[in-house]
Amino acid sequence: MEKVYLGVDVGGMSIKVGAVNENGEILIKDTVKTDGENVDNFLSDMKKLLEKVIKEAKEKGYEVEGIGFGVPGVVNNKEGTIDKMANIKGKYIPLREYLSSLNLPIRISNDANVAALAEQKFGAAKGYNNVILLTLGTGVGGGVIVDGKLFEGYLGKGAELGHVCLIYNGLKCGCGRNGCLEAYASASALLRETKEKMEAHKDSAMWDYCDNDINKVSGLTSFECAKKGDKYAIEVVDQYVSYLGEGLLDFCNIFRPEVIVIGGGISNQGEYLSNKLQSYLEKRNYGYETAPRSEVLIAKLKNDAGIIGAASLLIK
Repeated sequence: MEKVYLGVDVGGMSIKVGAVNENGEILIKDTVKTDGENVDNFLSDMKKLLEKVIKEAKEKGYEVEGIGFGVPGVVNNKEGTIDKMANIKGKYIPLREYLSSLNLPIRISNDANVAALAEQKFGAAKGYNNVILLTLGTGVGGGVIVDGKLFEGYLGKGAELGHVCLIYNGLKCGCGRNGCLEAYASASALLRETKEKMEAHKDSAMWDYCDNDINKVSGLTSFECAKKGDKYAIEVVDQYVSYLGEGLLDFCNIFRPEVIVIGGGISNQGEYLSNKLQSYLEKRNYGYETAPRSEVLIAKLKNDAGIIGAASLLIK
């Protein structure tokens, strides 16, 4: 009987559950809409979905070994609680306790942590033991693998790489501090920088790209126009790369990773982005002269990383 591990990707819009085998393959997948307004409904919907997938797995002859969760928020991996999640009202949600009747081992971690684990076990960083992953979306998430093991910090509340201070007393970050990497290197920050540059330069090709409507600016605007040679778009991209690159240099010095994996929406720029970041790190000796090279890679698992990574919390 083949063993499977359930991975739960808890998102603000949907909850995705997958049955994953020891090779990282998703054998069963199902989803339900997230009810962020009512915690009781949120938990009930999740449990029903898990029960449905468990039943289907057993009917197909699989042996369910446990359940892992990847959550976009603050968790307590010791108590098994979701302490805070942006799109769900309520704090200190007793997830493990609520699901105890399923009689399965349950592990919970931050979504960026499980994405890092997924990429290290089955994705872009497979075969490497020291890995940093950054997810570049609305915020900047971070995951760290040290000597082949996921580093989560005390109670699973560490590895918040997006909240290292990049610029003292800089821009306000959503976490409440000033100058965080997230305030300069997130997709939200890229949109802000793009709009500011466009407002200052009405002759930029970025206006044509978004039909002269600044509300149509996206994460693609500056990058796609930079590829076509627009000097103002190039300035936006170069500035963005320098912010992100300085953050990566800090992580190189702290963790000395073999590879750095870039995920999230901006990672869709592929080698155009990774090559620029590689060059930025190379020119600065990866932190200091004689420092070893850290290879910049683009995440491979995309939308499946959450499910695979959550399940990987239990895969030996």
